[in-house]
Amino acid sequence: MNRHDFLPIILGSDENAYGNVRLIHETYKVKPLLLCTRLLIPTMHSTLFELVQIDRFDQEDIFPNALLSILEKYAEPNKKLIVIPCSDYYAGMLSRHYDKFKGLIANHFLSDKLLETLDTKDKFYALCERFGLDYPKTVVCEPRERENALDRMDFQFPIVVKPENSNAFEYLHCHFEGKKKVFFFDKREDYLAMIRNMNTSDYNGKLIIQEFIPGGDSAMRVINSYSDDQGNVKMMCLGQPVLEEYAPKTLGNYAAIISRFDMDIYAKVKAFLENIGYVGFSNIDMKFDSRTGKYMMFEINPRLGRSSLFVRAAGLNMIEALINQVVYGKETDCVYGQASALWTNVPRMVLRRYISDPALSAEIDQHYRQKNVIRSIWYNKDLNVKRIISVTRYFYGHVNNYRRYYFDKEHASFSTLQG
Repeated sequence: MNRHDFLPIILGSDENAYGNVRLIHETYKVKPLLLCTRLLIPTMHSTLFELVQIDRFDQEDIFPNALLSILEKYAEPNKKLIVIPCSDYYAGMLSRHYDKFKGLIANHFLSDKLLETLDTKDKFYALCERFGLDYPKTVVCEPRERENALDRMDFQFPIVVKPENSNAFEYLHCHFEGKKKVFFFDKREDYLAMIRNMNTSDYNGKLIIQEFIPGGDSAMRVINSYSDDQGNVKMMCLGQPVLEEYAPKTLGNYAAIISRFDMDIYAKVKAFLENIGYVGFSNIDMKFDSRTGKYMMFEINPRLGRSSLFVRAAGLNMIEALINQVVYGKETDCVYGQASALWTNVPRMVLRRYISDPALSAEIDQHYRQKNVIRSIWYNKDLNVKRIISVTRYFYGHVNNYRRYYFDKEHASFSTLQG
């Protein structure tokens, strides 16, 4: 097949979407369709895709028919349509409505039944329990239980509090004072103050209350993977986040990652994914617990992560793994990320200021000296004056965010950080 025998369709317009668009351009020189409700800064002023804006496309009553009309419009006998969701809610809607698109989309997604077993943290932890993966001590509470949920804790402060899915449409679109993707508390009264604010909103999802696993950002780990239509894992890449973001709306998102190699954790996660029959892209977050030497699983996302270009920095290409299997029918053994490289979404000055570990700082400096660094939305084959201005402002806007919001998770008193 030649490069025109498939058409990628990207759902979303964030860093994840742009990273996928960039990979497609680098690898195939194909211009994908990008479907979204509105452009976000990472995809603004880009020339690498054809834009299709659809009002309320991210909502359940609009999405199925809107996507179906696009698929029918671009369907051709000798062209395969590849759909790549860049958010949890797009991935979820693809799974729930897949029967409507059968025969039009070449790649496959999690079945609605399987997605139902892992689409929230509490369900994911039940799977971890079943398949022998470690996870933090956790209390799951329904909306009516929020104020009394701490009475059921069998662990001590500090605690971490999260919605069951911080990327779910319901949480993304609710509003209350002090809203964050994730909360840290070392006092009951601070937790209760947040709950009273949350209870004024229309958020009706569960809350996850967990023990805080000691360690700063660099104790986190992330694995991105691709599994073929038969559930065989074909590509995996492990990353060590060395800095996270701290602005309330993006708190916990990765800001910089160094790719790593650890065959033990690769083998454990690969076995888990294959045992449950996972299909497509996955993004698994975990944290290394220095007290036990175990990796504690946090969540699995049915898509690549917004920081997934760290895989490309390590020399692998997740989009190519998908296209090779779905379009070209190539069968390969699983490829594991081994090379060390740096992906970053923030300026070097931020890394120098907020990464205090001397060994990590020296490693980062070495990657810069060796030009072994990649930034998702700064792509030298997609630069024009407007894009340079918007991306530069966005990139350096992180400097002010860190000055305003940064705290040391490992040593901070969380009670001083609320509000």
